Amino acid sequence: MPLLPGAEPFRRDGGPTGVLVCHGFTGSPQSVRPWAEYLADRGLTVSLPLLPGHGTRWQDMQLTTWQDWYAEVDRELRSLTGRCERVFVCGLSMGGALALRLAAQHGPAVSGLALVNPGNKVHDAAAPLLPVLRHVVRTTKGVADDIAKPGAHELGYTRVPLHAAHSLRRFFQVVDAELPRVTQPLLVLTSPQDHVVRPADSERILSRVSSTDVRQTLLERSYHVATLDHDAERIFQETYDFIARLAPSVRGGVESEETAPSGGA
Repeated sequence: MPLLPGAEPFRRDGGPTGVLVCHGFTGSPQSVRPWAEYLADRGLTVSLPLLPGHGTRWQDMQLTTWQDWYAEVDRELRSLTGRCERVFVCGLSMGGALALRLAAQHGPAVSGLALVNPGNKVHDAAAPLLPVLRHVVRTTKGVADDIAKPGAHELGYTRVPLHAAHSLRRFFQVVDAELPRVTQPLLVLTSPQDHVVRPADSERILSRVSSTDVRQTLLERSYHVATLDHDAERIFQETYDFIARLAPSVRGGVESEETAPSGGA
């Protein structure tokens, strides 16, 4: 199936500091592209992949599982670590859970995490029934477009395939068990008014990771897709400041050109 316009992955080579950006469940790179572009415009090497089953139609996602989604970001991380001195991982919603598992699995290969409204649990009352319900009902209503800013739009599926929702629930359980293995510096940006992921998920994550360098920012003016909402610029700036504090080659507002790798956009 052809990609939905705007769902294309984004990659740009820059300096020796790499950033992997992960989009969310039933979404696409469009929801976090401004985040990725902001970091790339400041000289960082940025990769924003399209997760399998996303960016086309919900029927394609019905055929994928969390192992497929994780394998994609795992490949991108390995590619970045082969080209960069250090790599940070950013994620929105399920993308935050993907980032956390990458940190738990890859240890020092991940230098830090910036997470926006990261998911940790499927809270719907019907969630325990998903193992059976997914064989009876194919889809439920979509979760895209939870944005407070007028005129902003998220490119995502209008339906959630229940096979994929069942896999997402299992993935959250896997990640939750691995959170104590996360030791990297952590920036968590949480919207108190989120109609997709409960703010309690951020609190759960913060309470279980082993990271000692931790900061949480509340996004009071934004809903779930905060990267397209009123607080977007704040997210972008705080992420860049977080990376610049931890990466010596990032200074003066741009990546150091002296150590930048060769390569084009």
